[in-house]
Amino acid sequence: MKILGIDPGIGITGYSVIEASQNGYILLHSGSIQTDKSMPTPKRLVEIFDDITEICKAYNPDAASIEQIFFFKNQKTIIPVLEARGVILAALEKSGIKTAEYTPLVIKQVLTGHGRATKDEVRAMVEKFVTLNKNTKLDDTVDSIAIGICHARNLNL
Repeated sequence: MKILGIDPGIGITGYSVIEASQNGYILLHSGSIQTDKSMPTPKRLVEIFDDITEICKAYNPDAASIEQIFFFKNQKTIIPVLEARGVILAALEKSGIKTAEYTPLVIKQVLTGHGRATKDEVRAMVEKFVTLNKNTKLDDTVDSIAIGICHARNLNL
């Protein structure tokens, strides 16, 4: 099963496509959508929508999983992140891709065994499941892989 994992954000949206099977996981592609802060929010949202739509066309995932906003530390950025999530969900729906949503707590619990895992602990577990490209440095991209693996494990793949 091909799963598109997405870590939503207005400035940076991490995404990855993994192939999940009973034999394990293969990272097919990963990257980030980075929007220019100087652009008006509506243009940034259209860019995210268009890029997610293109990723769906290029990789034809069977399913998608996206991080659900459960608790947010920075009150100033919650609305733009939620707006980005909205256009991502709309792009997935328009592309006909069934989508699951997981809180950060659940993602960390599934990957590491505890819901309060650090970024480094999540990265270490992701690296146990897939081989990361040397250019995979952004936490957002690594998180998207974790989100995809979480969904695969939830489906018992």
